[in-house]
Amino acid sequence: MNKYIYIFCFFVFTISVKAQQSAMSLTLDEAIGYALKNSYSTKMADNDIKAAHKKKWETTTIGLPQIDAKVDYQNWLKQQVSLLPARLLDPTAPADALAPVTFGTKQNLNATITLKQLIFDGSYLVGLQSAKTYLKISEQAKEKTELGTKEAVINAYGNVLVAEKSIEILKQNKIVLEKNLNDVKKIFENGLNEEEDVEQLEITLGNLNNQLNNVSRMKVIAYKMLNLTLGNSINTELKLSDSLDTLIDQNINLNLASQDFNLNNHIDFKIAQNDREGKRLLMKLEQSKALPSLSAFVNYGYTGNSDSFTFLKSDQKWFNSSLLGVSLNVPIFSSFKRNSKTAQAQIALDNADIKIDQIKEQLSLQVTSSKSDYQLSIENYQTAKKNLALAQRIEKKQQIKFFEGITTSFDLAQAQNQLYTQQQKYIQSMLEVISKKAALENALNLPIN
Repeated sequence: MNKYIYIFCFFVFTISVKAQQSAMSLTLDEAIGYALKNSYSTKMADNDIKAAHKKKWETTTIGLPQIDAKVDYQNWLKQQVSLLPARLLDPTAPADALAPVTFGTKQNLNATITLKQLIFDGSYLVGLQSAKTYLKISEQAKEKTELGTKEAVINAYGNVLVAEKSIEILKQNKIVLEKNLNDVKKIFENGLNEEEDVEQLEITLGNLNNQLNNVSRMKVIAYKMLNLTLGNSINTELKLSDSLDTLIDQNINLNLASQDFNLNNHIDFKIAQNDREGKRLLMKLEQSKALPSLSAFVNYGYTGNSDSFTFLKSDQKWFNSSLLGVSLNVPIFSSFKRNSKTAQAQIALDNADIKIDQIKEQLSLQVTSSKSDYQLSIENYQTAKKNLALAQRIEKKQQIKFFEGITTSFDLAQAQNQLYTQQQKYIQSMLEVISKKAALENALNLPIN
């Protein structure tokens, strides 16, 4: 019997160790670094850059030599007949007589190879510049994605810590409240207080249990959201190494609120400038369509003819040919179509200039607003911390007064609910400091460490 018990204990211990080993332990900084490599949005941004590189090369190849090979095989199932004056074949034939004649062999095979080269095309030169701009857009989009990912991870990480901290506090409150309820029941059984005192505490305990159950469910969701932000399966087991208290000490930095804002380095401003460059190239493209284009080609081929399929035989006769050509295309008149498209491109460029001015004002306002929100979050945290200490003292005093018979259960319930409210406000104020600092860093476009 003991043998089976040992085997069972060993099996349970092994599963426990494996579960602990499979859990991913992360500090906030580690979570950010992990997400920057593995999040879904980051992976897609990386793929967009790869696609942009391929697109750039695709555009470049338009101006490089192009070689095509072509093989044509024809078999006249019924050869075409032409009519010729019969006297060409028979001088004695009537003057108006026509003779049916077929030209060529029943089967023929042509094989050619052609080299094409673009010599000059204005739209191609603009296309090369546009490909570089497209690549730059993809790289800037990734930078924007990384900043957004960092902020999302901070908020998701903080939400998990808030849920865990809330559960910890609620469980402590429940222990204290259950003890108070048991003491009040004993006092009631001895006839020293009213049943209303018991009922009031039961109401408070019931509400507390509901809140604890809800926060426990929210904790599960918060972990899934964090996994989703990291790029993991939502069921991946996580262990967070940082605590709210640790993060709050790291995130209170009043110097950040006074940091200068460099507009030219902001990613949104760079994206707006790149968008303007794209509009400028689009206008240049429309203008280039009025320029002539020049291209050349040379080909070389062999032709074989036969009344039967003898093209694979060694004695088949082949006749070679070669052709060199140059093509010049000169646009002359398009009924002002090109002028209309150029005018539209100019309007788009003007709008891009307006958008840049708008972005400048928006980013400046965003920084000012984010600094204000961050300072307010610190002030709210400091106030919530003081209010929590006051609520704890008030609740403790009401407990003493209640069990001494000086106050009612209603007064104690009010003090308890006030304490619970201040506890939640304190926890939320900690999260606000962390999230508002992340939003300010994003607004300032601070580089990711």
